[in-house]
Amino acid sequence: MAQPRVLSGIQPTADSFHLGNYLGALRQWVALQDSYDAFYCVVDLHAITVPQDPALLTRRTRVAAAQLLGAGLDPDRCTLFVQSHVPEHTELAWILGCLTGFGEASRMIQFKDKSAREGQDQASVGLFTYPILQAADILLYQADQVPVGEDQRQHLELSRTLAQRFNHRFGQTFVPPQPYILADVAKIFDLQDPTAKMSKSSSTPQGIIDVLDDPAVIRKKIARAVTDAGSEVRADAAAKPGVTNLLRIYSALSGEPVATLEEKYAGSGYGGFKKDLADVVVGTFAPIREKTQLILADEAGLDRVLARGAAQARAVAGQTMAAVRDRTGLLKPAS
Repeated sequence: MAQPRVLSGIQPTADSFHLGNYLGALRQWVALQDSYDAFYCVVDLHAITVPQDPALLTRRTRVAAAQLLGAGLDPDRCTLFVQSHVPEHTELAWILGCLTGFGEASRMIQFKDKSAREGQDQASVGLFTYPILQAADILLYQADQVPVGEDQRQHLELSRTLAQRFNHRFGQTFVPPQPYILADVAKIFDLQDPTAKMSKSSSTPQGIIDVLDDPAVIRKKIARAVTDAGSEVRADAAAKPGVTNLLRIYSALSGEPVATLEEKYAGSGYGGFKKDLADVVVGTFAPIREKTQLILADEAGLDRVLARGAAQARAVAGQTMAAVRDRTGLLKPAS
């Protein structure tokens, strides 16, 4: 029996993924390789919905792919590729865009939020149609399930709607994808402002733990992380948000329940707790960093891995698009 298929993507918009990316996506993607036919892509076309430096985007795309491999994605157990290497993504996005109502697209929460922050005149048409390209990403591969967090649920629902709309109009073509609800991961907050989510767009460098941070940098960031009045290592989101955040990080990476950690550090103060937490974070990220650096040192080898992934992806995407073109009445070129 064929394995169910999952698809997910991540943007190459920073020099390193951060702790929240690792817990919320990377670690779980690695686990899914064993039980699913897994397709993972670096979504560089999504990245250019906002201005990007071309040279930086090229470098960050390779760094993103290398980190995914460094974290444990295996090209023999999954299909890893760069979105723009598979032109069927944009072709299907155009066709789906012609089935999407303007009002329907206008209601997408991420566009509303970003255009409200930056002004609608500054928002690109690409940002507006971003969810339609995302739907194309998913439907091209006939993904049974899509790993999603709550912030992406609306976009997945649009993918389901467009799949059903196409099927109704042109005949059964797409699998309406189901959400794969990622394991409940404690929300990780900024080390310097434990009331704000850890985020590349809003956190300061000292507030974020990056996967590719040097171990000494990780230790310094954790040592300087905001704690709370008193010295009790106890979870209390309202009264002790700083320590609670550090306990959640420790628990997520070590697998030890927060209650067990509270008992372990009862009466010991913050110093020893932070030192041990730094050991746990470094122990998790240092091997990924080292492997990522080795992969990036062989740029040609990395590009070969991505070319192989793109060929595997195009084999599937090409079959889907052949059916889509035929059913929508697009004239087949003469052979």
